[in-house]
Amino acid sequence: QVQLQESDPGLVKPSQTLSLTCTVSGASITSLAHYWSWIRQSPGKGLEWIGYIHSTGSTRYTATLKSRTSMSRDTSKNQFTLQLTSVTPEDTAVYYCARERVGPGLVLDYWGKGTPVIVSS
Repeated sequence: QVQLQESDPGLVKPSQTLSLTCTVSGASITSLAHYWSWIRQSPGKGLEWIGYIHSTGSTRYTATLKSRTSMSRDTSKNQFTLQLTSVTPEDTAVYYCARERVGPGLVLDYWGKGTPVIVSS
């Protein structure tokens, strides 16, 4: 059974860097058939896809966050990470990691439970 678990950064101060780690079990992040993605949902808003990293190391980020986003992976730990720099209160959201199928369309077949992040001084 594929499971994903986000780390819990809790409260982050404005202008700091948000760092999140997703630990994957039941599947390998070295799979060529999947991307490993981050998604968030701000209070009162819909889901926002942030980006993904592939086993090859290639990444793709949503345009609105691209300048502040970076993703990496640690294949020895079967983990992938998100870093979002210069956060503001608008980055307050529940952050999810998920597995995305390579191919047409956006198909996210396994999700973590989500971790709430509050940006506040």
